[in-house]
Amino acid sequence: MVGTSGTYSAISSYSRVEILHLVQRAPQRTIAELAAATGLHANTVREHLDRLVEAGHVVRETERRTTRGRPRVLFSAATGEADTSSSVLRRKAREAAERGDLMRRVMPWTSMASGAPATELGTEAVHQIDAIVDHLAESGFDPLVDETALTIDLSPCPHASAQSGHRDTLCTVHLAIMEGVLSGARGPLHVDGMHPSCDPAQCVVQLTSS
Repeated sequence: MVGTSGTYSAISSYSRVEILHLVQRAPQRTIAELAAATGLHANTVREHLDRLVEAGHVVRETERRTTRGRPRVLFSAATGEADTSSSVLRRKAREAAERGDLMRRVMPWTSMASGAPATELGTEAVHQIDAIVDHLAESGFDPLVDETALTIDLSPCPHASAQSGHRDTLCTVHLAIMEGVLSGARGPLHVDGMHPSCDPAQCVVQLTSS
């Protein structure tokens, strides 16, 4: 589910995927901890983290210390929640919503998907879809959204053969990224999971509305 351009290029390296997976599983990790877990040099980890922060996948914070000593820099996955909200994702969500609203005013027929008006989802959900579609499109995908079934079809999955040995980790990381984008856009939609398929090239993500 990863392209080779745009935002997702930040995790085109499996080392960055591995780092992102670690901070998704346990937030507030230090560079030293991530270097020990991955076997990478601390400077290499720092460079990877900088790239992930710039892409909006990771947020950094300074440790709040009650004792003497230099506070550490802690890294967590961007989830859209108050403590792990990425300003990059928020900015991109605003820009995607503005573009989507403009397109719907200029070309109102684009509000139709699978025979149902997009406005039936509500403004917040529509803006979330704007954010996730924009995010995937700028990453080299051509996502097919069914707003009635709440699915996003990304088939064929480029990772069906590329880095196939890491596919489970890649899918886990990428689904979490998508959830972060939706959460950052603020609305009722969330990632529910991926449709099971005997064909690894098939990639359909199921959303749910809370």
